[in-house]
Amino acid sequence: MTGHPPQTIATMPSNAAATTLKRRLGLPLLVLYGTGITIGAGIYVLIGAVAGHAGVYAPWSFLLAAAIMALTVASYIELSSRFPVSAGEAAYVKAAFESRPLAIWVGVLTIGIATVSSAAVALGSAGYIQQFLDWPKELIVIALVLLLGAVAAWGILESVVLASLFTLIEVGGLVAIIAFAVYSNIPIAASLTNIPPLEATALSGIAFGSLLAFFAFIGFEDLANVVEEAKEPHRNIPRAMVLTLLISTALYVLVAAVAVSTVSIERLALSPAPLSLVFHAVAAINPRMISVIAIVATMNTILAQMTMAARVIYGLARDGDLPPVLAVLAKVHPVTGTPVMATALIVSCVIPLALSVRFAWLAEGTSLATLVVFALVNASLLKLRYRRALSPYPHVNVPIWVPALGVVACIAMIASSLL
Repeated sequence: MTGHPPQTIATMPSNAAATTLKRRLGLPLLVLYGTGITIGAGIYVLIGAVAGHAGVYAPWSFLLAAAIMALTVASYIELSSRFPVSAGEAAYVKAAFESRPLAIWVGVLTIGIATVSSAAVALGSAGYIQQFLDWPKELIVIALVLLLGAVAAWGILESVVLASLFTLIEVGGLVAIIAFAVYSNIPIAASLTNIPPLEATALSGIAFGSLLAFFAFIGFEDLANVVEEAKEPHRNIPRAMVLTLLISTALYVLVAAVAVSTVSIERLALSPAPLSLVFHAVAAINPRMISVIAIVATMNTILAQMTMAARVIYGLARDGDLPPVLAVLAKVHPVTGTPVMATALIVSCVIPLALSVRFAWLAEGTSLATLVVFALVNASLLKLRYRRALSPYPHVNVPIWVPALGVVACIAMIASSLL
């Protein structure tokens, strides 16, 4: 670090006071928001794929994925406290690499991830909803996205409160699995203490399973983009990120242990709705109840992703990183306190994307693009540390090896995804 004197980095635009978002989110709502979007719909379908590769060692795959994700979580914690602004990833890259085009590209990529993810999950949600409504899937997608877009425009507190209610329902479904398993004396502890042998087959299965499980932890980063609406962001955002990771990890590991202890690996791997099998095995719950929980989980993901994307658009427009003709996207509605025009733009992009692109392509594209952003975020923290950049805000400091390993882990997963 020698030869690079400390530099103070500005983190708020000069016109920020004119377009300020409302700070209405305390720690409990932030944790529920982060947990809801992280858990989302992933665990309800991913457990089968992970078990298919890791077998009875599926809980270890989730633990390994959590350990890898913790590196990027730590980088986000330091950066979000250094730069408490919307469009966080773009702000991090701009400050680190002093490249406005690169920052804009990262911001647009982040918006694209949220848009594509919302479209993919809207398609999945429509499939569940069709079990209750005999409507064409296209009509359900349009109605669902418009409804959730209206909630997102209504107000950040209202959006996060609704998302929090959704979170309690979807987490309740996972807790119910664990509780029924304990009540039924299913040997969860034996599964958790089942140490994998030092064999290539078992270890490679766990490693590949962790690659899939990694994507079940994506979503915590959206907390960085509601930082301007958080109370005491320098304290609450880092705490919310840590609690989100811990809660998600505990639920995933325990549910995986229940799954491999109650249903055969073959049935889990082949089922399009593996958790329905687990629910039925431990409690004989009506499958329609599982569908209701899945609908709630998918709606939660859509609402949170569109809310986050609107904040990134708002941040880019406010900072002058979008063409002047798009300056209207930086306006905050005086009544709702939300970027209504930015939210409307996201809704208008999600609907046609969901109606025109295959689900598999949307899901794969989301995963790969997210890893690219994660790699750049870790690299940004490395660059800032090398330059000994200072921040006018109180912030967390993580060990320098954390972002270094984070970059390596993200690049390795990108390479694995492309093989």
